[in-house]
Amino acid sequence: MLLLAVLVAVLYAEFARRQLDLPQISGYLIGFGFVVSLLGSVLLHELGHALTARRYGIGVRGITLELLGGYTEMERDAPTPRIDLLVSLAGPAVSAVLGALAVAATLALPAGTVGHQLAFQLALSNVIVAVFNILPGLPLDGGRALRAAVWGLTRDRHRGTEVAGWAGRVVAVGTAALVGLLTATDHLAPVALPLMLLVAVTLWRGAGQSIRAARVSRRFPLIDLAQLARPIWPVTTGTPLAEAQRRRAEGGQPAAALLVTDSTGRPVALVDPAAAAAVPVERRAWLAVDSVARPLTALPTLTLGLDGERVMEAVQTHPGAQYVVTSGEDVVGILHIGDLAQLLEPNRKMTP
Repeated sequence: MLLLAVLVAVLYAEFARRQLDLPQISGYLIGFGFVVSLLGSVLLHELGHALTARRYGIGVRGITLELLGGYTEMERDAPTPRIDLLVSLAGPAVSAVLGALAVAATLALPAGTVGHQLAFQLALSNVIVAVFNILPGLPLDGGRALRAAVWGLTRDRHRGTEVAGWAGRVVAVGTAALVGLLTATDHLAPVALPLMLLVAVTLWRGAGQSIRAARVSRRFPLIDLAQLARPIWPVTTGTPLAEAQRRRAEGGQPAAALLVTDSTGRPVALVDPAAAAAVPVERRAWLAVDSVARPLTALPTLTLGLDGERVMEAVQTHPGAQYVVTSGEDVVGILHIGDLAQLLEPNRKMTP
């Protein structure tokens, strides 16, 4: 991000210095001002999404700015295709308004001045951003609008996401081809080629992530904590790790999670399987389970009976490797994030 900002500032500084016959330091100041203006335009674009989302009751966690764009992280998906469409188009609408204002400033300011040059570049940047963003392919705003349209027609949000994701890959390939053609015909400066190809690669990756997300979300209804959570095997605090593992194996539950309980039988901690596996075998007879356990209060919990959508919301809000599954005040199982990932992406090779 910083390297890209410096690159754009330097390139624009040299361009402005030649166009306006300015000293080098003035050119760099203009280049820096141009980068700040671009970031401000991106911020306003994303605020269009954020404020529209909040208008319809969708919370916003934050806005991330990048020189090539940005994204608004929302707490949940839009509840209807109509709201999804309005939130998607709000950003390009803001960019279009900014572009129109910059065009008016360009026409009003005297040609050959610093203000005229900056206004012209901001007008061009915002108009290009508005037009490019409405192209019908994810992760662009136009792709989100396409998703909303397909969702409204088919009543299937996942299908809408998948269709818009494949359209995004078409847009990425088209962008790369157009950039190559413009460079070959001297309509685009060669120095801009890497930057534009980076845009195409970013689009391709974002489209692929959207397609993957659609396929994963189709499997949310398969999430059943009663079936997915591993059983627990209670052991009293102070029990040697080797003895706890032996009892679990003899009890026919080798995959069960070791739950540490106090003298009254109240669960207080959970043995971390990775930490336990890292203990040499010869030391396990002398090391208490407490030494490789985490307090239950430090682990996120899931309530038995949550549907797949709610489980995924909880996992995204509180990322972790293990989740305590409860029923009332009782601990009834442990969900391992790897088991959940394997259910959602059965064909993906998981790292041990």
